[in-house]
Amino acid sequence: MTLLDYSKKIAQIAQLQLKAVENTLNLIAQGATIPFIARYRKEMTGGLDEVKLTQIRDLYNQLLELDKRRKTILETIESQGQLSKELEEKILLAESLSELEDLYLPYKPKRKTRASIAIAKGLEPLAKKILSQERIDIELFAEEFIDSEKEVENIEQALSGARDIIAEWVNEDAIIRDRIRNYYKRNSLIASKLIKNKEEEAKKYENYFDWSEMALKSPSHRVLAMFRGENEGFLRLKFLPEDEETPIELIKKQYIKANNSCSEQLSLAIKDSYKRLLSPSMENEIKSILKEKADEEAIKIFAENLRQLLMSSPLGEKRVLALDPGFRTGCKLVCLDENGKLLFDDVIYPHSSLREENQSITILEQLVQEYNIQAIAIGNGTAGRETEYVVKKCRFKNNPIITLVNESGASVYSASQGAREEFGEYDLTVRGAVSIGRRLMDPLAELVKIDPKSIGVGQYQHDVNQTKLEKSLEETVISCVNQVGVDLNTASKELLTYVSGMGAVLAKNIIDYRNENGGFASREELKRVKRFGEKAFEQSAGFLKIRNAKNPLDSSSVHPESYEIVYKMAKSLNTTVEELIKDKTKREKININDFVTPSCGLPTLKDIIKELEKPGRDIRTEFEVFEFNKDINSINDVKEGMIVNGIVTNITAFGAFVDIGAHQDGLVHISQITNKFIKDPNEYLKLNQKIRAKVIGVDLAKNRISLSMKEAKNE
Repeated sequence: MTLLDYSKKIAQIAQLQLKAVENTLNLIAQGATIPFIARYRKEMTGGLDEVKLTQIRDLYNQLLELDKRRKTILETIESQGQLSKELEEKILLAESLSELEDLYLPYKPKRKTRASIAIAKGLEPLAKKILSQERIDIELFAEEFIDSEKEVENIEQALSGARDIIAEWVNEDAIIRDRIRNYYKRNSLIASKLIKNKEEEAKKYENYFDWSEMALKSPSHRVLAMFRGENEGFLRLKFLPEDEETPIELIKKQYIKANNSCSEQLSLAIKDSYKRLLSPSMENEIKSILKEKADEEAIKIFAENLRQLLMSSPLGEKRVLALDPGFRTGCKLVCLDENGKLLFDDVIYPHSSLREENQSITILEQLVQEYNIQAIAIGNGTAGRETEYVVKKCRFKNNPIITLVNESGASVYSASQGAREEFGEYDLTVRGAVSIGRRLMDPLAELVKIDPKSIGVGQYQHDVNQTKLEKSLEETVISCVNQVGVDLNTASKELLTYVSGMGAVLAKNIIDYRNENGGFASREELKRVKRFGEKAFEQSAGFLKIRNAKNPLDSSSVHPESYEIVYKMAKSLNTTVEELIKDKTKREKININDFVTPSCGLPTLKDIIKELEKPGRDIRTEFEVFEFNKDINSINDVKEGMIVNGIVTNITAFGAFVDIGAHQDGLVHISQITNKFIKDPNEYLKLNQKIRAKVIGVDLAKNRISLSMKEAKNE
């Protein structure tokens, strides 16, 4: 197939314009990234967003894999000398992997089977005679195949061997397999049973000790829970339709055309084929489809949660004092400048005694004044609320922002290679506190240093396909980094790695160049970086910003390839680019239709004007201070009927977990989010969203808090 053929197929599947699909595939083939195409090649794609562009790329890769398998199958069957024109045409027209594999099954090299043994005994003619359903005495005919040398001692052994051959033929019938597969997809149940004598060990799976529901309608969280129970040896799962007679009848309807001794034997062979071969095969397929579907849903939830977390509101360039709280070991304290540089570190013990608490308050007050601290970030883990309580006792002269920060993954970062390279002389606790402070200033810049799976925003993350999960999370990080853009002169190596057209090698080379030359004065200077060629410049330059650059466009998201257009706009008004940016009235005089060229259309020109209005703007929302209920510090303080403030910490298929300051997240079940019916909590909630909820249940024994958002609205 040509690229055009693939484009037509994808356009049909995805219901997109053919030209947009073809241009997208051409751009990808030329080395363009999804973020680059989405932002800087809108004319070529009709303004397709990253989701559609990714769909095009993934469909193309799937079609390539399908054709690769098609080629292998054709070559294998041809090498056997069994490739007829009719079979070749069917294989070439097959549109799914299952259809291809069904056609290949009769020719697939097999281990010894009951059918192959029977064929070796010379029973194939008897099988064909039964299949013909002629009106003959089949037992009399079977006598001819009795041969003690071939271990066919009697009529029943001959007929049994013939039925084994027929059973395999039925199992390998592509039409039958397709019909039974469709029946299984529509009617299969996922049934879960407790393995005998496992009651005590398997208590966390008690909901699934005797459970069944329609397989392909089962939500991902339940499917993955049952799969985990099976993997841990507590549950036994089956994937079968309630009625197993119907599929047998479907096969009989296709095969049985008479009512005689041959058809009786054929009926027995069909039943055996279904029970022994077809049913287990279909059960495995349904299990695989169900697992893949559950994985996709769970990965989608994880990726969306990660996106929301990475795109959280940044505090910005503020001087921060960060605390990594602890009871016995004390609270690690660091002071950071506007760029996140470590200025000071210490340990205070505010929870060991009243004397230590007072001493800690004095230290905090002095440090806030000495380092002109503008915000205090407190890790939200162990002793987080208690530390916040002490900090709020302080009498600060400059009234800094005081806020809890999600510290998930801070310990992972502190032990990482990147942390060791930056803070080799400091211990893990200092590194962890620095991470807490920096993620308040810029969550995206700090969280990219941590393995996304360690941030704690997923659902059954260890149970899903790890390759697909890692790919999805990496693409989410890439998308977020390029949507926001990065400061070329302050970005870490980890952050630069995710920029379009970059990678670990070029990111390191940029850091080396900065260390040797003291930073970049212009985007053009990127071309002096080792191994930074024209393609890398094209793909990355628009996402790399230089604060306070001599050329104001270098601080914006306008791509260098469009600078000349902006210069022409300024010249047409007899002004400068600087004045064009400052003066709204001048920008309003620009008629963008005058600047349309074959390579730069209205979508790009509209983006340029929008960027000139506020060059280098941060697309993330502004930071807001949040406070928990002052009377809640632990689950023991939580009472039914309370109205509480909370922050959404994780979103799953069945609801959202909310931090209410009790050291135990509460659950807002999907049915308690809003009065209207919703299929996905993400329709209504975002990670880090501030909400109010009513406590509708507290289970101290199980450490569970149940919340309702819809009831809180009625209070």
